[in-house]
Amino acid sequence: MKILVVRFSSIGDIVLTSSVVRAIKQQCPNTELHFLTKEQFSGIVSDNPHVDRVFTMKKSIDEVVNDLKKESYDWVVDLHNNIRTTSLKRKLGVKSTTFNKLNIRKFFLVKFKLNRMPKVHVVQRYFDAVKPLGVKNDELPGDYFIPEKDNVDTLAEFAMNSNEYVALAIGAQFKTKQMPVNLLVKIANASTKPVVIVGGMMDRNVALEVLAKTTNKHVINTCGDYNLNQSASIVAQSHKLVTNDTGMMHIAACFGVPIVSVWGNTTPDLGMYPYYPNQPEKFSIHQVEGLNCHPCSKIGFQECPKKHFKCMNDQNVEEIVKAVNN
Repeated sequence: MKILVVRFSSIGDIVLTSSVVRAIKQQCPNTELHFLTKEQFSGIVSDNPHVDRVFTMKKSIDEVVNDLKKESYDWVVDLHNNIRTTSLKRKLGVKSTTFNKLNIRKFFLVKFKLNRMPKVHVVQRYFDAVKPLGVKNDELPGDYFIPEKDNVDTLAEFAMNSNEYVALAIGAQFKTKQMPVNLLVKIANASTKPVVIVGGMMDRNVALEVLAKTTNKHVINTCGDYNLNQSASIVAQSHKLVTNDTGMMHIAACFGVPIVSVWGNTTPDLGMYPYYPNQPEKFSIHQVEGLNCHPCSKIGFQECPKKHFKCMNDQNVEEIVKAVNN
């Protein structure tokens, strides 16, 4: 068979599709598997040995639809399920399957705080899209493949061996998913191991502010100094990751790294918590309970709609620190 898997964005969501990609290749012998995503996310799948070819687009499916038609696919596995993928499947005119995004239930949870979400991870729902192919969930964490050139020598870079430091991921697409500086400083101050801050260039100013305010002399800022694969390498070698609800959290799970996840305006009830199907002890979840405004969004905002940001400012720092140092 020749199968096209579609997931346009974003980092964490694409990483979570890796379990499905692996299962297809291992359970459907001689299958040729292609992947369609946005151009800026192609690096997440380009080094995956289970993916035979990657197609990318910038904004519109019209950029690639003619090339995709030439491939004569037998099946499209739609792991995005939106208007654009519906249009794509119609234009390709081949068999396709998708998964239930549960948008109505998400709406009631976010808008009215009525939680009718099933207590299953989104990866388990992704597998609904490949049941007609006879593909089953192998109940293993996802995959993230780092090319050799992007493996970071932590001893040479930071004078620390693997497992000797805690990684602190501070970035996220939306501000209301990010830990505030005062919380980051408290975590850094209380860590019994050195701390390596990871993030992109857009996170650098926050990292520098943490460095200026922390009393821990063993905090290293790498924000903006490494690409995504290199940051993933740093996290993969860490003793533990402390993170917002962000893509690096899902990358860390692929490497079996213990995770301390701190949740702001979003909630793990949406099914996007660390994917450790048989090892729930590998991660802890920290969110403020009892807020009548939480969750306020399934993705996030650039500022708290209520202006108080209690979902982060009222976090139990003692419990987070206990999880970090346990």
